[in-house]
Amino acid sequence: MALRAALILSSLLLAACGSSQYLISTQNGTMITAYSKPELDKKTGMMEYKDADGRRVSINKDQVVQIVER
Repeated sequence: MALRAALILSSLLLAACGSSQYLISTQNGTMITAYSKPELDKKTGMMEYKDADGRRVSINKDQVVQIVER
């Protein structure tokens, strides 16, 4: 019983901690999964987001066709 409760609790915590994923489609047809909401850096013209490893990644906004939340 305690093991079952622990599994349920940990599942709920993981679900609550998860943030939305975003799909970024590019001019060349590549689909990129972003693990944070892509944001435009107006100074550089780059869209910045976090990848699966939590690193900040950027792509030129002119290469982005569409961003969709999953």
